[in-house]
Amino acid sequence: MRIDVVTLFPGLFSGPFDESIVGRARREGVVAINLVNLRGFAHDARGTVDDVPFGGGAGMVLKPEPLFEAVESLHTDGARVVLLTPQGKPFRQDDARRLAAADHLILVCGHYEGVDERVRQALVDEELSIGDYILSNGSLAAAVLVDAIVRLLPGALGSAESADQDSFGGDGRLEYPHYTRPAEYRGLRVPEVLVSGDHERVAAWRREQSRLRTVARRPDLLTTTDGDPR
Repeated sequence: MRIDVVTLFPGLFSGPFDESIVGRARREGVVAINLVNLRGFAHDARGTVDDVPFGGGAGMVLKPEPLFEAVESLHTDGARVVLLTPQGKPFRQDDARRLAAADHLILVCGHYEGVDERVRQALVDEELSIGDYILSNGSLAAAVLVDAIVRLLPGALGSAESADQDSFGGDGRLEYPHYTRPAEYRGLRVPEVLVSGDHERVAAWRREQSRLRTVARRPDLLTTTDGDPR
């Protein structure tokens, strides 16, 4: 997979993209990530990529020319252009799975008051948001998307089963509780079933715990996946 990130702040990605699963996936050739500084497509020596909004108002707006030219310079057949914006569709695990199937993603990081509306109209394929809150810019949101997508690529994790068993994985529910050694700590014991050696009982316990945790914390997920929140 190839991912291009168009941003004003490429330095923000040095940590998230060099460490952990994403960093290893890059080093092993699972994914190629290219950071593109939008100022490289400015039309003046100062690197101006924003201007005041027509009609007045606070803040600045990203100009259409640099964005169009940056994306067009990267575009390939089948590339999907995604704008990170608080006005976008909420990003969910299903979106991560869908985007992980693409060969080429171009992520456009919004900033200031947003982008010129013509960018939305004629340049991007979809708009996504990671939550109902405002960040300083879309670069952090893009890093979240990349992490969620890359870990689903073949070869990124130790096994495909790891991703399937995560919260929002195969059945859409929250993940069951986890325990590790020691079996008792400060009077708190690991459930007996987990040390019983009975794999069928363990699997049944995990399914039930996943259901109960989802009912308690995110009943909307059970309504979506099971049709019954009970």
